[in-house]
Amino acid sequence: MRLRKGKRQTVDERPTAPAATPGLAVELRGVQRQYGRGTGTVDALAGVDLGLPRGTFTAVMGPSGSGKSTFMQCAAGLDRPTSGSVFLGGTEITGMSEDELTELRRSRLGFVFQAFNLLPSLTVEQNVLLPMRLAGERQDRRRATEVLAQVGLGDKARRRPGELSGGQQQRVAVARALATNPDVIFADEPTGALDTGTAAEVLGLLRNAVDTLAATVVMVTHDPAAAAWADRVLFLADGAFADHLERGSAEQIAARMAQLTSRTGAMAGAVA
Repeated sequence: MRLRKGKRQTVDERPTAPAATPGLAVELRGVQRQYGRGTGTVDALAGVDLGLPRGTFTAVMGPSGSGKSTFMQCAAGLDRPTSGSVFLGGTEITGMSEDELTELRRSRLGFVFQAFNLLPSLTVEQNVLLPMRLAGERQDRRRATEVLAQVGLGDKARRRPGELSGGQQQRVAVARALATNPDVIFADEPTGALDTGTAAEVLGLLRNAVDTLAATVVMVTHDPAAAAWADRVLFLADGAFADHLERGSAEQIAARMAQLTSRTGAMAGAVA
């Protein structure tokens, strides 16, 4: 910090970053995300307060337009909230520069998307090692071998994505997410492009990463069957968490979603 000449600044006067809550992998404090201006302002997130413990599997659900995608983007440092604070792995990220956020995402976060997002020109092993390469770290081939074995693809390292089935490609994406031992794995509709049986296999891998590797998984999904793999399901409505369910079955989750959708629809109709 550069101080003005002739004035000394004591330690107590220096601005300090807010302290993260111990034991939480993801923490949001008063997070708002607004789009537009004036009368056209939309509150995609309306003051979200949330803490997710390390080593847990959380599913986020909600009606269309509830703020699910905005929540994930803000929580993962892909978008900046209008106000509030976001902590990942104990680090406050809200004031980070774009370069700092990029480095954090490459080295401390894992991502699994519906579209797999594998580079077709690279081998399976090279795709898994890509986060290390982009972060400027040594590409640990032993680590790639280890995570590919964990997802049942130990014999596919030299193949290219186009030679694999959709389920196998998503397994590669999970292996890539695990490769850097991230603080948090964010999964955005990871089973949306898969059949029921293959989806269960991929969800089983994410569940296993939590149970045996102490990973933290945050998954946005519209599928109650997928959400049933989580420890807790959070329900978003109008940019705020309106309900939650601990270890619910697919039937219980579907029923809770139906109630929420009906309630929010009735409220929208009353306002109109």
